[in-house]
Amino acid sequence: MNPLTSVKGSIITGFVLAVLLIAGLHTGAFNELGLARWLHILSGITWIGLLYYFNLVQVPGMAVAAADKGGPGGAGVNKYIAPRALFWFRWGAVATWLTGAWYLAREHKFLSALTLGSGGEDRYGLVIGIGAWLGTIMLFNVWVLIWPNQKKILGIVAATDEQKAAARKVALMASRTNFVLSIPMLLCMGSALHGLPF
Repeated sequence: MNPLTSVKGSIITGFVLAVLLIAGLHTGAFNELGLARWLHILSGITWIGLLYYFNLVQVPGMAVAAADKGGPGGAGVNKYIAPRALFWFRWGAVATWLTGAWYLAREHKFLSALTLGSGGEDRYGLVIGIGAWLGTIMLFNVWVLIWPNQKKILGIVAATDEQKAAARKVALMASRTNFVLSIPMLLCMGSALHGLPF
């Protein structure tokens, strides 16, 4: 059986290859920070990749589909694609936040990030802390604003047409807010160790 014919098989194959690579390059010591960083990046790509998909592809595409009176509309996307994408999106957000917290805790930088470098005394804590707080706001938006409203929009929970219209506005604004916040968040995450690009 070809593992590439299913999502589960592809995920397992990717992890098996990663473990083989780790085994081949292993230096003899377990690197927990490296594991936390890798899982943070992997889950972050899943989360932010889907955020960008929603904002750059799906939402504009659904607007075009709704305006095309003779076209197929967006029912297929709402029924088959959006629920699956939202599953990976919301759990990617949780995994990203948890692995980031794990990394910062093991690096003994969680408190410094939480306090924004103790008021700027620790430059790394300040920069990574800004990114972590932006990510925390984004996680809140996913679970408190986007997902509950998407359940109404997609018919997962009962809602009137008025409630669905209101839910669309809230979900869109929360998603667009996350899209905007992701840009400086990624700047901070990439710059904390490697320096700001200016």
